[in-house]
Amino acid sequence: MTESRAGRAQHGAGPAPAPAVEDTPCRAARRLTQAAGRSDAALIAEAAALAGGWAALVTPAAGALHSHPHSAGPAGVRAAAHPRSHPHLTIQPAADAVLVLGPGKATPAPRVALIAQLTVDLLLVLARQADETRGAEQRLHGAALHLLLSGHHRLAADMLGGSTATHATHATVYRLAGSNAHTAHQALWRAAQPGAPLGSTTTRMLVSLAARELVVVALHGARGDQSATLPLLARIAERHQLSGGAADPAPLDMVPTAWAEAGAARNSAAVGCLVPAAGLGAHGLLRVLPADRLAAWSAAVLQPLDRDQRRTLEAWLRSGSAQAAAPALDVSEGTVRSRLRGIGALLAADLERPTAQAQLLLALRAPAPPDPAASYVRLPATPLPPELLGSGQAERWASALLAPLDTRLRTALRCWLGQRGRTAPAAAELGLHRATLTAWLNKCGDTLGLDLSSVTVRAELHLAAETLATPGEAQAALPRRGGRTYRGPRP
Repeated sequence: MTESRAGRAQHGAGPAPAPAVEDTPCRAARRLTQAAGRSDAALIAEAAALAGGWAALVTPAAGALHSHPHSAGPAGVRAAAHPRSHPHLTIQPAADAVLVLGPGKATPAPRVALIAQLTVDLLLVLARQADETRGAEQRLHGAALHLLLSGHHRLAADMLGGSTATHATHATVYRLAGSNAHTAHQALWRAAQPGAPLGSTTTRMLVSLAARELVVVALHGARGDQSATLPLLARIAERHQLSGGAADPAPLDMVPTAWAEAGAARNSAAVGCLVPAAGLGAHGLLRVLPADRLAAWSAAVLQPLDRDQRRTLEAWLRSGSAQAAAPALDVSEGTVRSRLRGIGALLAADLERPTAQAQLLLALRAPAPPDPAASYVRLPATPLPPELLGSGQAERWASALLAPLDTRLRTALRCWLGQRGRTAPAAAELGLHRATLTAWLNKCGDTLGLDLSSVTVRAELHLAAETLATPGEAQAALPRRGGRTYRGPRP
């Protein structure tokens, strides 16, 4: 729709004629076209400016892709979902999305309609251009993912180019599986535009499809913002009925280990759900502990180690064994063991002690880079160092985490964690049949709503169990009902 033409100016004296209204559509088209050449986000911002109000581009999967101002996103999502309830807004389909335009009160309706139509037309052109290059970009993402899983993260960064990929130090791996993975892959690609930073964050996503599994790797810094990625993938999982798992953020050279963590979390997820590898929610130590205290303590504990030693230690702790860590580090199993002996000597710590392993994994997960100027401190004698949480705070945290478990289950869980997740020696120590202990552990996982196969989960549960440990929870205090299954602890 265009605006009506104005008559020609009359000869003779009088005020200067106003700019011809017929030029307005040309100026609007020129401004919108120039904005579209920069990005979709710039196009939406220009449409909002021309309309004297706000604008949002919305998809069912991702919610508000772009909005101007940013606070207009929720209003755009509501309007796109219920257009009849918002007759004062201009709502038009745009490729696989919906454009919502909230004009200012002084903007004439014909001008709003023109701006909306021009914006939609330009979005369609951009979508066609994206379709033409999508195949090549998807192959690029698949190749970069293969390099990351092979331990060649520098080659992957060189292949991707761009400041985000070049300066990324960490990655978060998501794996979603289901019969609709192919459809979800296309929907995610259109919604997230993974070739560019996601929303207002500095996170770049790699999106790939392997068989019936959708794989997403978010590249970011040590403190990368995942607030946009996780909700987006959760909506994708729910909409397309996929089971998904998300690993904890890990250094780029630990992507193979994060891949395994995400797979373990996915295997425990219900259809339509995305499950974090830790899954501890508000009870997770990274949320409970003050970030500045944790960063300072981590830097002090790990101060004697160089980058390669930290990498070796993290690979071993996350994978659970030297044999599993060796391929991720591209060295032999014997080399891993030799490095670990050196690391143990530098830290003056017994790396075979489960509490030391849990403390070191917590230090390695601290959301801050190491500080070479930090003064070295040894691992604390208590499960949680008092400089992080006082004794009363630590006990309250541990009690809240383990509150759903009775004495029997808590004792069995503590013993199993003390045996580094090995069922047979834990059953022998407890005097239980292995099948009985397995059933109890399954009960623990179900009661707590946690995946006990996660290294991160086991580490935090171990610290909580040791914090609350009392003589009354000794193995000999387990209730016995007689019979072969409850034959009592070995002398």
